[in-house]
Amino acid sequence: MDLLMILKAIILGLVEGLTEFAPVSSTGHMIIVDDMWLHSEQFLGKYTANTFKIVIQLGSILAVVFVFKDRFIDMLGLGRFNKNAAQQPNRLKLTQVIVGLIPAGVLGVLFEDYIDEHLFSTATVLIGLVIGAVFMILADFFGAKDPKVQTVDQITYKQALTVGLIQCLSLWPGFSRSGSTISGGVLLGMSHRAAADFTFIMAVPIMFGASFLSLLKNWQYFTLDALPFFIAGFISAFVFALISIRFFLKLINKIKLVPFAIYRIVLAAIIYVVYF
Repeated sequence: MDLLMILKAIILGLVEGLTEFAPVSSTGHMIIVDDMWLHSEQFLGKYTANTFKIVIQLGSILAVVFVFKDRFIDMLGLGRFNKNAAQQPNRLKLTQVIVGLIPAGVLGVLFEDYIDEHLFSTATVLIGLVIGAVFMILADFFGAKDPKVQTVDQITYKQALTVGLIQCLSLWPGFSRSGSTISGGVLLGMSHRAAADFTFIMAVPIMFGASFLSLLKNWQYFTLDALPFFIAGFISAFVFALISIRFFLKLINKIKLVPFAIYRIVLAAIIYVVYF
């Protein structure tokens, strides 16, 4: 495997890492970068290329685990999130995360094959990008100006379930998991940061589970020849996702969702011009 292929793996990992958890649709970016420019299927084959995309997604998920490691340790009862945790009984619980996962998890399992066969197209991604952008603009416009829920620890079970139901919108390619859930959280009275924290924490089990099952189904395409490509992409996705998540969480309360919505509309326009 030559250096050019390794460079392509790093670029694809970069795209995945920077866009997976920002509300801009990683699927839309993969269409532009991979399908329109790098063409990974041509030198890896369709199924190995799809397996590679699962591998780099796992790299992005690992970055979230790293950022929220203390939070996950606390929820699992393996330690304390901080030294004052004993004086803070009303903290985000693992059961609240599970409640938020159930709706999209059930629908994802039931309709996985249908979504893969019928909804993964350029046209459907364009629709998801635009409608998701409108939803984000509405969230900023109608969301509370002084949110009652300022931190993720103030989220109720009802809010967790409602955000989980809204997350089902992200099963439509291009809609964006973080775009739908952060917008939903804001409309429910959360601050942008609280909604983003809950979105990222909730993403880990559902994305890991989906990626793990997909990897099992495509394990035969995980070849030794492609291993350097996979490793380079995985590391790249992890590093750039780490940078992206930390940057996003620092700024989200200030910039909110409209700039990302505008970006999505521009992205949709570029894809439309090139493809149609």
